[in-house]
Amino acid sequence: MIVKMSSDLVEARPPSTGSGRRLRRAQGGASTSSGRSWNSSSPARIVIQAWLASRGMIAAVALVLAVVQQRTLTDMVSNWDVQHFGKLAADGYLAEADGTLMAFFPGWPVILSLFSQLGVPVAISGVIISTACSALAAAALYRLGGPWAAVAWLFAPTAVFTMVPYTESLFCALAFWAWERARADRWLAAALLTSLACTVRVSGLFLVGALLVMIITSDEPARAKLRRGGLMLVPAAVIMAFATYLYALTGSWTAWYRAQSTGWVRQLTWPWDSFLNTVPAILPGAYANHPWWAAVFRGEMISMAVGVAVTIWCIAVSLRARKRSDGPDRPMWGEASWVGVQVVAFSLSYWFFSVNRATLLWFPLWIMLGRWVAGPGRSRRLHRVLVGCAFGVEIVLMLWWSWLFFTGHWAS
Repeated sequence: MIVKMSSDLVEARPPSTGSGRRLRRAQGGASTSSGRSWNSSSPARIVIQAWLASRGMIAAVALVLAVVQQRTLTDMVSNWDVQHFGKLAADGYLAEADGTLMAFFPGWPVILSLFSQLGVPVAISGVIISTACSALAAAALYRLGGPWAAVAWLFAPTAVFTMVPYTESLFCALAFWAWERARADRWLAAALLTSLACTVRVSGLFLVGALLVMIITSDEPARAKLRRGGLMLVPAAVIMAFATYLYALTGSWTAWYRAQSTGWVRQLTWPWDSFLNTVPAILPGAYANHPWWAAVFRGEMISMAVGVAVTIWCIAVSLRARKRSDGPDRPMWGEASWVGVQVVAFSLSYWFFSVNRATLLWFPLWIMLGRWVAGPGRSRRLHRVLVGCAFGVEIVLMLWWSWLFFTGHWAS
């Protein structure tokens, strides 16, 4: 797998300065600086090394805990939602009497179920698939934003969720490649990948919307826009099929929403009320019996602020691209909507919840960070120091979040 990934990344190397604007658009608008490393070493090699190092660090945390706490690795990777996925894979959506399992889309449990039928436990198959999909997602992000965007994503604070049996890795692999294919004007492939993503998470609905924004704001003729927009009916039909299936089970078209409200207190709330409901959870002394919960909730607040900042950055880049049509930037209205609509959705819940994990899906965030790392002034000592410090903080947070999850603490 590593050898194939290396080959794919070498073939996917971002265009050089002499390439035309069309190629830059196809590569997701990554500037030429984001496609180069500081020391002219292979960008593909940098991404592969980052994948190996980040996966190794997360695995090392689990191994140390296994030795110190005398716990099995399968036990440590089976916390929280993994239990729900296991029940779904084994017994289907009616395995829980309160219907909370209907909060999860079927794609991931179906895959785990197939492996279970072959005798592979959910904990093992989930880790293997998630780890492999993290490589695929990194490869797509490399094409979209250059090597440093991929590196930043691989060492994300919540990167542990891209190695355990959660949906993040699979969804990111499908969604990132769907976006890359759309940027390369391969819309049939983008629609098919988006359809698969829609079987994994409700975030697939936001992906469909963001791709529609990309289509509408493009400079293509109306006929081409209609054709591409028509392809988005395919992933939309996947989501409708899931809603219809839940209706057949429960007789309710709101079964998914009811499950979210029952199991995770996700109910429609005004954004300002959601913010006010989150504030007590971040104060010192909150959840005295669970000392790390307040820290995670503080992370939720920060992640919401980051989402707003990324949305504003995408809008600013789009406005700059409109003023300078011959410049290196391209409009990022689709990216702005991809992140912005998720920020809005999280703000409409009872409180800010699971935003930390959602940052893994926000590929514009990692493209923005990749541009900062490789941007103008990268030869200056101060810039190197800032990048080094940021990278160090990211690694510390990644290790801490891995410890949280493996020890059974709530980790968003």
